[in-house]
Amino acid sequence: MPLSAWLAAPALLLTITASAAQALAPAAEPDAQRQAQLIRMVRQDCGSCHGIQLTGGLGPALTRQTMADIPTNSLVATIYHGRPGTPMPGWKTMLSETDATWIAQQLQIGFPLEQRARP
Repeated sequence: MPLSAWLAAPALLLTITASAAQALAPAAEPDAQRQAQLIRMVRQDCGSCHGIQLTGGLGPALTRQTMADIPTNSLVATIYHGRPGTPMPGWKTMLSETDATWIAQQLQIGFPLEQRARP
């Protein structure tokens, strides 16, 4: 192997490593207003099938206990694309992948309650 190839190898490795790290980096979180909208959406829309407390209904429970061991990327895919052949729709027309990732992460740690506006 020529010397120039050996000298270029660390730069190539650094580029590959940086790309891999960027792919693994957590997505930016939605801002506070969007988070409140997402909480309401999950509690209302998802709750219509998964139960208003997300403890199950037509769809399975979305509690911390049931979601904690499911890979985040699998949850994101289900939220974003749905599950063909089941009543679970994809929400990609209403959510960004960042939104779907945030929802999945929140489901895994215990989904927050909707904050009610005080009069």
